[in-house]
Amino acid sequence: MNIFIELPTWLGDTIMTTPAIEELVKLYPNTKITFFGSYISTEALKSHPQTLHAKVDESKKSKFRLYYLYKTAKKLETFDLAISFRSSFTSKLFLWLLHAKEKIQYKKNFYSGHQVEKYAKVLQVNPKDLKLYKKPFIYTRPTLGINPGATYGSAKRWYPEEFAKVANHFSKEYDIVIFGGPDEVAIANEVEKLIDAQVTNLAGKTNITELIEKIAGLDLFVTNDSGPMHIAAAYKVPTVTLFGPTKHNETSQWNNPNGFIISHNLECAPCMKRTCPLKTHECMKGIKANEVIEVLENHLSLDK
Repeated sequence: MNIFIELPTWLGDTIMTTPAIEELVKLYPNTKITFFGSYISTEALKSHPQTLHAKVDESKKSKFRLYYLYKTAKKLETFDLAISFRSSFTSKLFLWLLHAKEKIQYKKNFYSGHQVEKYAKVLQVNPKDLKLYKKPFIYTRPTLGINPGATYGSAKRWYPEEFAKVANHFSKEYDIVIFGGPDEVAIANEVEKLIDAQVTNLAGKTNITELIEKIAGLDLFVTNDSGPMHIAAAYKVPTVTLFGPTKHNETSQWNNPNGFIISHNLECAPCMKRTCPLKTHECMKGIKANEVIEVLENHLSLDK
């Protein structure tokens, strides 16, 4: 079985397709998969044992995007099944251009439930756990990871001083590691300055494989709603996630028994905006460090 899969653009969304992909592989155990998508998404899944190719979609960089997609589609082999987990017009066109016996495209507003369930419904399968094929990093001491960034926008971000208070509280028992992408270096540096202990700041310093491995090996994780949150869920890392403007019933950690959500569920939330339309940001500002500390101490394992 030769299968083509176009992945979502973002890391978190890509990870949320993995339960559907795993069920597909169970149905066709000898399948070979060609992954197609952003650099981030293909890097995250190229370690899958059924991967034949992982091709980066560089059409947005092309002067003539549609022509790029046309040439790419025509260069690819014939597939038994082609799946797109994206709902855009360009994905629809690209799917149409591919040589495939059967073609399936995700329809954004057609499904309901958690995003993992939405992706699974595309293939009519029952989703189980998230799955990534990277080996967890082995830390020398118990380690608490904090992720103060969120690519979607500032509305999803908790405050540096609150992250720092959590880190300071646990710094005698845990090494502290800060995570973040290239665009989140500034906020990571701000958090680092507020921590009264030695910190490993990895913001902007890891590739996708390293990011996955380092998060996978953590003992505890505190994060905003973000791609790294889903990495932690895939490895069932004990996690506290801060939710404000986004829908935690749709994008929270999937099947992580060690995952906890802190959300004040304000009347104005979830607004799904990149920045707070009310200029108060109370959905995140109202969450305090002591709430996170209490969850970590009372509900998550601290005796590793």
